[in-house]
Amino acid sequence: MRQAITPACLIFISGRFFLKIDLSVPLRPERFFRLRTSVPCLLCLLVLVFPLRAAAQSPKPGTNASAASAISPERAVEMAEQGRCKEAVPAIRRTLNSQQTPAELKKRAGAAGLRCALAMDDRDATAEIARILYKQFNSDPDILFMLVHAYSDLSTRVAQDLGRKAPQSIPAHKLNAEALEMQGRWDEAQHEYEVLIQKEPNAPGFHFLYGRLLLSRPDPEGKFAPQAKEQFQKEVEIDPNNAPAHYILGELAGRASDWNDAITQFTAATKLDPNFAEAYTGLGLALISVKRYEEAIPALRRAEALTPGNPSIHYGLATAYSRLGQKGEADKEFAIHKKLTETVPASERPANQ
Repeated sequence: MRQAITPACLIFISGRFFLKIDLSVPLRPERFFRLRTSVPCLLCLLVLVFPLRAAAQSPKPGTNASAASAISPERAVEMAEQGRCKEAVPAIRRTLNSQQTPAELKKRAGAAGLRCALAMDDRDATAEIARILYKQFNSDPDILFMLVHAYSDLSTRVAQDLGRKAPQSIPAHKLNAEALEMQGRWDEAQHEYEVLIQKEPNAPGFHFLYGRLLLSRPDPEGKFAPQAKEQFQKEVEIDPNNAPAHYILGELAGRASDWNDAITQFTAATKLDPNFAEAYTGLGLALISVKRYEEAIPALRRAEALTPGNPSIHYGLATAYSRLGQKGEADKEFAIHKKLTETVPASERPANQ
């Protein structure tokens, strides 16, 4: 399997997988990628949670524990800075769990211990020290900066373990595909997704990921959108409860002015996920397009409750009220829309606003 440089830090920092869709009218991918957590991010969580020991756990009895208890916090920091990590880390872990250590010294000890633990590839110690540092210094920019890199490093190392130990496995292909996709290496990423589907053609999620890739890659000729639609259709055949897949199908139907199909898909998405604000917005606007104004208003009101401050929702409401002859309500919504768009940068406004 071709190895990709895994951008684990980006995936972990954001917690999301954002991609750009190149269609004549943007689909605003932030709508539908929010529910799909990437494998590198999950690996970060596994590395963080699985190996942790309780903070109050005492060191195991023995020579190392006795030696560590004899080392002062100041001496432990000094040893770590000198590169004597094997001796320093047990003492630093004890220091961090002590209520007697001053905060500033604990911060220095934690920073030195984190560097040492990573240098020794002691993932248990790294995770424990990182957890304690975040708990006690979660407003300190220096500590937060260190933790970003520590968690990224842990994630990358586990990803490398996966590549070495099971390079032809489904998770390895999926991880590699996501990494290639993040780098914009579209053809290589597409190959990895095709391998996934060939290995497990009926596995939930794989057709969704492949369709997402096809929509994300540059497509000036518009040839990938129909292929993507086929993948999302296959996804809902395999997993009818996939709300994001229904949502994307609704968006694609709307771009083709197939409003009845758009309404069907958006409705399915809202039933599967009652908090899917973007699906309610899409449903409301699709209903307006077929002049079902009274039905559009409840959908848009639900979207407004879930995402207050969205100008396009108020524009839709204003349109619906205006068509129903409710001038007072329409004027109110138009005023809200105008106020919101004045505070939103032009680059972030919907294309039709």
